Amino acid sequence: MNKISSIHTLPRPGALKKQAASVQFRNVTKRYGNVTAVDDVSFTIEPGQLVTLLGPSGCGKTTTLRMIAGLEMASEGQILIGGRDVTNLSAADRDVSMVFQSYALFPHMSVLENVAYGPSVQGVSKKDAYEMAMEKLSLIGLKGLEKRAPSELSGGQQQRVAVARALVLEPQVLLFDEPLSNLDAKLRRRVREDIRELQQSLNLTVAYVTHDQEEALAVSDHIIVMSNARIAQTGAPRELYEEPANLFVADFIGDANIINGELVSIAGPMAQVSIGNLSLQLPHRNANQGTVKLAVRPDAILLDESAPIAGALTGTVRKASYLGTQVEYEVETAIGNLFVVQYGRKEPIAPGTPVSISFTTQRGVAIIPHA
Repeated sequence: MNKISSIHTLPRPGALKKQAASVQFRNVTKRYGNVTAVDDVSFTIEPGQLVTLLGPSGCGKTTTLRMIAGLEMASEGQILIGGRDVTNLSAADRDVSMVFQSYALFPHMSVLENVAYGPSVQGVSKKDAYEMAMEKLSLIGLKGLEKRAPSELSGGQQQRVAVARALVLEPQVLLFDEPLSNLDAKLRRRVREDIRELQQSLNLTVAYVTHDQEEALAVSDHIIVMSNARIAQTGAPRELYEEPANLFVADFIGDANIINGELVSIAGPMAQVSIGNLSLQLPHRNANQGTVKLAVRPDAILLDESAPIAGALTGTVRKASYLGTQVEYEVETAIGNLFVVQYGRKEPIAPGTPVSISFTTQRGVAIIPHA
């Protein structure tokens, strides 16, 4: 697969003629017979933001995206785009464009013809449609490839053609449905950076669907985490990672060790929490005294194999995996098996080694308030 070039010639914000629009869901429900695919969902995407709908298969994220597009109609509730009620409007009457997971390029058409297709079917002259298409192909770094067939392009280039075809009509809202799932890992990282740069440079309102947590954290202004047809939590990427609202989000966003602790006392916003024989000071997050669940990120756990530390939590390394930039461990302890990540270490701690365990509380350990 060919390496794609970066987007270096993006226009200044506001280059598209239309202003970015907000998207608002008000108590939206979608049913298929007796099955509820989306259940009483409310959220707002502010103009010019990229918001990701994230969750496992079957959680309702793609159905939600299709309701924005008008490809599915809401059973209840209200959908507004740019303050305009579009709840009962068809896809053709909404000013949105979608980039599909499969790209859906016409194999018998050239790249230029694919991108010019939208304006052409709307009655724009062939000359003007081609000019509009060339402008967008130049924008995304595909100038010079306009005569090629889709089959002659790499996966990353095909994805860019799909984006150009969505942009050519200058929609108020751009929708992405798992846009990187057909690309290999390195190309996914490169293309997601290009999508983010494009969105920010053109001040586009984007709704983006993925099940890939890393992808969501990398590209989003805000993330809406969905579970079982409802919103589990919404917030900025860092907020969701560092302050999960419930067990599902803690476990789904990145890797986390879910362990029990004892909330001993509260003073102002902080709480004293005991984990085994360790004591930590953590934000209480409205939890009450007693047993609490904690989300502990793998890189927030420190291992010391040099000598036992008096009063420390102890464990034994059971597995060690060297992954180049990091070493991953499974450590057996009195509070359960822990998944631990160490960065920058060349020689892993050997399995069977006893270790002392401590925690870095800076953003790595959080009380789960609704466990």
